[in-house]
Amino acid sequence: MAQMPTRDLPILASSARGRVVYFVLAGLLVCGAGAEALMGRPADVPSVSASMGSCTADFTVNDASNKPVFDAKVHTIVNYGFMSKRNTELTVGTDSSGKARIEGLPDKLKKPPMQFTVTKGDASQSVTNDPAINCHATFTVTLGK
Repeated sequence: MAQMPTRDLPILASSARGRVVYFVLAGLLVCGAGAEALMGRPADVPSVSASMGSCTADFTVNDASNKPVFDAKVHTIVNYGFMSKRNTELTVGTDSSGKARIEGLPDKLKKPPMQFTVTKGDASQSVTNDPAINCHATFTVTLGK
């Protein structure tokens, strides 16, 4: 059998080390991306989409002492189609900072304004918006007395 010259061994060893380092770094990158996906980014706000347009409605829900309300429900009904006979109901809950978002709202309504109802337990508050006037509405809602 032919024996490899000794001068080639360091080259093979260094390229094998290079491959090991490459695979270790690639593995760490993949693990880091997976960990971020599992933890979620803290800036993510719960949202739901009507998929009917480009308008949005952002909500911040606080209690009477101005503290964020977790899992307050933001609900709306989007009417569309011939004579607005069809509708889509959307509901999203707020996160621990009291924030929620409804996106994909139509930019024009046949029967404005659109009504949003925010509820938590027995407390309820309604707000309205016409997306033709304010396509990217922001609401701060206070629940309670």
